[in-house]
Amino acid sequence: MLNRKICIAPMLDWTDRYFRYFLRLISRHTLLYSEMITTGALLHGDTHRHLDFNPEEHPLALQLGGSNPDALAKCTLLGSQWGYDEINLNVGCPSDRVQAGKFGASLMAKPSLVADCIKAMRDAADIPVTIKHRIGIDNLDSYQSLTDFVGKVTDAGCQTFIVHARKAWLKRLSPKENREVPLLQYDTVYQLKTDFPKLEIIINGGISTLEQTEQHLAHVDGVMIGREAYHNPWLLAEADRRLFDDNHPIPSRHSIIERLMPFVEMELSVGVPISRTTRHILGLFQGEPGARAWRRHLSENAYRKGAGTEVILEAAGKVPASP
Repeated sequence: MLNRKICIAPMLDWTDRYFRYFLRLISRHTLLYSEMITTGALLHGDTHRHLDFNPEEHPLALQLGGSNPDALAKCTLLGSQWGYDEINLNVGCPSDRVQAGKFGASLMAKPSLVADCIKAMRDAADIPVTIKHRIGIDNLDSYQSLTDFVGKVTDAGCQTFIVHARKAWLKRLSPKENREVPLLQYDTVYQLKTDFPKLEIIINGGISTLEQTEQHLAHVDGVMIGREAYHNPWLLAEADRRLFDDNHPIPSRHSIIERLMPFVEMELSVGVPISRTTRHILGLFQGEPGARAWRRHLSENAYRKGAGTEVILEAAGKVPASP
């Protein structure tokens, strides 16, 4: 059974396999999510490019975007065959492109369709199927509407709900504004857990520290952290110890770089530019002396023709080693 005490949110252009491999070096147990992949891209595009990952990334979930039950079932089966540990349905993204495709957050207005999608996905493969959604959209934002949605999807067999504790305005706000402007309503998610005690409820939205995570865990089953984990990945350094009772020695930031080198060398050997990795590790020394020099060296040199692992090692040399 997957332990979802702490998860990293699916983030477009960010949570690719290069970032996930790096993050796994910091935390062994945090549940990682792929970027959202649409059913169309998966069924009609480069399946390997979208689904390939390194075994070290487990536990790992695949997030799908779509609203056609048959297409979602086919993609769920693909994800299961590829070895993902969970398949998640996106019912929270408010972007114009996603709305045009009639999926994402707009699906909150169609709980029966979402239930059909979840049922088709669950029937397609014997791995957990979960959902990520908002607490409401536009004027469909009453608590009764939320519980009706959760109840309908529960009846389709879903047991794990990742709830972004903000509503979304589909036309009034941009995706960025929808991450910041609507008020966070943590109590609404807590109440959902009270009213549906047998469901696994994961809370998402504005959470940026392990201290906050532990506070939320007094009310819900798990926490999902988004952008803060990307900009300051070291916040996960103590996650295994504090949340999973795994007391392995916490590595230093410099040792993380050393452990990352074989992966970078392997990717370079098959023609993957080093920038595919370096853009994701800029925040490793966030708040530490030398962090600015680290970021600057990577940013200025990783895109040079023929750039290799020396770029990362030189950048690391600008940051004092921890005592």
